[in-house]
Amino acid sequence: MGTPAERGNGGAGPEAASEGGPFFTLAEVGKRNTAEETWLIIRGRVYDVTRFLGEHPGGEEVLLEQAGRDATESFDDVGHSIDAQEMLKQYHIGEVHPCELKPDPSKIPSKPPSGESSFWTVWWIPIVGALVLGLMYRFYLMDGKSS
Repeated sequence: MGTPAERGNGGAGPEAASEGGPFFTLAEVGKRNTAEETWLIIRGRVYDVTRFLGEHPGGEEVLLEQAGRDATESFDDVGHSIDAQEMLKQYHIGEVHPCELKPDPSKIPSKPPSGESSFWTVWWIPIVGALVLGLMYRFYLMDGKSS
């Protein structure tokens, strides 16, 4: 295993030496998916949780299932305590290379890609919906009077 410095910076070049530690590619993290070497990505940070496998309250299978990939969603879904989040710091070994990070969907503006789709969603869909409802209501009233 070795220290993060001995493991290298994931082929990211000399610019990888940053405050957060070395950078690792997704492919390099993906290779660390066994009980002998278990790495996880949580919020763009890389953690070597190999020595924590036996101590994990949910069992080592839970960690091995997520090993070698981004476990952010699973980590957040479980609702880990603040203590568990603090505990992560001791297993932190680096960051995912910035070129491989996915953009955060919550920070992407929700503006439609073109003005045309905006027109359809803002005007035509409600107009057509109102027409359909109006026709249904009219036919309902007609059926009621003829009976």
